[in-house]
Amino acid sequence: MEDIRINDLSFAYEGGEKLVLKDINARIEAGEFICILGQSGCGKSTLLRLLAGLERPSSGEILIGERPLKGASLDRGVVFQDYGLFPWMTAGENIMLALRQRFPKKSKQELKKAAVDMLVQVGLGEEVYKKLPKELSGGMKQRCAIAQAFSMDPPILLMDEPFGALDAVTRARLQDLVLKLWAQDSPRKTVFFVTHDVDEAMLLANRILVLGQSPSNIIYQCRIPEEERPTRENQFENPKMLKLRTELIRQINQDVARHI
Repeated sequence: MEDIRINDLSFAYEGGEKLVLKDINARIEAGEFICILGQSGCGKSTLLRLLAGLERPSSGEILIGERPLKGASLDRGVVFQDYGLFPWMTAGENIMLALRQRFPKKSKQELKKAAVDMLVQVGLGEEVYKKLPKELSGGMKQRCAIAQAFSMDPPILLMDEPFGALDAVTRARLQDLVLKLWAQDSPRKTVFFVTHDVDEAMLLANRILVLGQSPSNIIYQCRIPEEERPTRENQFENPKMLKLRTELIRQINQDVARHI
């Protein structure tokens, strides 16, 4: 488990003159749960793609420990909003595909047991192993995607608005599930979770980075000490957390107003 440093990071898509991200700097401690918060279109998912190694910076760098990040790696698991499951493969086969790449020396029996165990851990029955994605609800597919990512046991987990398309009840259950899986890991994974929902960020994160309008930079950040983390039951009753919620919304709204 290593710290991550983002140094003077800027990015523009190839052939484009306009920067999407500009001069982003941050140091992330190993085991932090980071929520990247901001309005739609501000570059949150782009930053996540850079952390995943799916895009290259136009300038600046990302360091994991002392090593520059170069390309995708099995040490970084990714959970997308659209589940990322191959539709022609069963849920179990999707998980097995990732496990074979991550643990090439383990037997098929060992990998299958790991896949089934993780499906059960995320609240799905063993029978889901043989079901195709089209046979599953949105919430079940996202549980499979979470099972796939956690079963690979990557030290870094990247989640791109994974619950944005789900109903409120399913979303709440999966938020609780991710927090539980993260909290019980030893050592804890470093999680980057993209969202535009202030309440979701406050419920999940122990550190929040707010991105401004494009070209994006970090316009505000805060830490939430473990002993002050809000729960679903008290997140709208804790005066300190309500003050933080107001400040996060104010920062986002002020930045939008500056760019109108």
